[in-house]
Amino acid sequence: MAKPDSTTVTRLRGLLEVTRLMRDEQDVDRLLDAIARTIAQSLAYRTVVINLYRPAWNDFQVTTVHGSPEAQAELLGDRLPWEAWAPLLDDRYRRGGAYLIAHGTFDWTDDVGRRYIPDIEPRDDPDAWHPDDELFVPLVHSDGHVLGILSVGEPVSGTRPGEAELDVLVAVAEHAALALQAAQENASSQAHRTALAELLQVSSSLTESLSTDAVLQAICRGINGALGFHKVLLELPDPLTGVFVTRASHGWQPEQLAENSPSSLWQLAPLLDPPFEIEGCYLLPEHEALARLPAGHTSSRSRLNGSGPWAWDHHYLAVPLHDREGTVVGMIWVDDPADRLLPTRPMLQALRVFANQAAAALDSAGRFQEMRFLAEHDPLTRLLNRRAFTTRLKAEIARSQRHSHEFALVLCDLDGFKQINDREGHLAGDEILNHAAAVLGAAVRAEDTPFRVGGDEFALILAETTAAEARPVVERLAGALAGAADRPLSASFGVSVFPRDGGGHDALFRAADAAMYTAKRDGSAIRFAA
Repeated sequence: MAKPDSTTVTRLRGLLEVTRLMRDEQDVDRLLDAIARTIAQSLAYRTVVINLYRPAWNDFQVTTVHGSPEAQAELLGDRLPWEAWAPLLDDRYRRGGAYLIAHGTFDWTDDVGRRYIPDIEPRDDPDAWHPDDELFVPLVHSDGHVLGILSVGEPVSGTRPGEAELDVLVAVAEHAALALQAAQENASSQAHRTALAELLQVSSSLTESLSTDAVLQAICRGINGALGFHKVLLELPDPLTGVFVTRASHGWQPEQLAENSPSSLWQLAPLLDPPFEIEGCYLLPEHEALARLPAGHTSSRSRLNGSGPWAWDHHYLAVPLHDREGTVVGMIWVDDPADRLLPTRPMLQALRVFANQAAAALDSAGRFQEMRFLAEHDPLTRLLNRRAFTTRLKAEIARSQRHSHEFALVLCDLDGFKQINDREGHLAGDEILNHAAAVLGAAVRAEDTPFRVGGDEFALILAETTAAEARPVVERLAGALAGAADRPLSASFGVSVFPRDGGGHDALFRAADAAMYTAKRDGSAIRFAA
């Protein structure tokens, strides 16, 4: 059996070395340097150049040059758009998987970027490498799209490569493409791991803190750190006006926020158009967004844009926050992607998860606030409840003792409520209770707090009020209930005054309660404690 010659062994070693790089080297820049060096050494080319495809710009940039300092100075950083490469990769130059452009077969006066032409003397041999020759091999992803273009020149042999040599170059380039693909996919996987870590951090903050603003701010930071958007904005509607206001942000300067027109949900709703929905996010080109927004609407424009079919170009990306009923309760806006590319579907899935975390934080905060509210408020009428009444009554007694003030306690019981409830049903009874609560709340001073202390029983603490001063207040309350146009109500009132009718809260309450039942019994509407 014939032994392989040294050239064949060197080429095989080059192939194995590139295969090893696929496994060992994951940093893209170091990987490209190693690939260029390996190709130069194993396939015997003095100059090896890698043009890396940049999807954000739809062009190729020279990122790696293995060769002379003159070649590096001339070529590094040069950029050439995809359309300028198309004539160079024409089928008439194709040799297997490579493209060999021999001297005199292409007009290099067209704009095809910078070239390095080595200072070597052309030879008359038709197989000799001419300094004006070019040899390219596309680096192709396994799914078919181009990752970059390998360019080699100045073969040590001084001759143009033959068919076998081109086959080896193409094979090495295929392995180099796989190595580059693996490194890029590893970087993408690392980004996904970072996103997961950020999500877990935000999830833990939901249980660590009840501060809604802190959680929302953590979500904005998480989106920035995990998904690479330089600007993240989280807005919630003002409960009174419905206009969205900023609750958390990352990367926004005050002057940039000032560029955004105040907008309500109905003004922004046209952006949430199903044709632009991906994974629960809404991605619109700028012209589509502006066509849907009100005339005169302004917003801070993107700074990090690219060009080409996959580039971010002043796009609008909105992610609505929904409550349990599906109502929009907030909006996340992201802008200025670090890679200047449109987000991939996995990125939008992650963005949707962050938005769900924000919605969960708002829901948790709302439930916590409701629980805290209900600890002191009646769930039906939203008035302060019996527990809050007892606390406030004790506090008012202590305050009046310190300052030697009188105050009046008023108890009110609706007349005939049980019969109405039995005759018309509990829903009608609830309406009456809500109506009575609204009337009582509107008929007293801000400091005279009304309470619901029982089924149809209400109480008021009239601060710094004497018995004489309390009577017109109670008469006004009775008149307001009786004079309601939609449903007149009658009630019995009992009044006690501190300290005359009791020095403690129990005694004061019993005195007002007894007076109220006396009024109900004799039909006099208002009774003061004896």
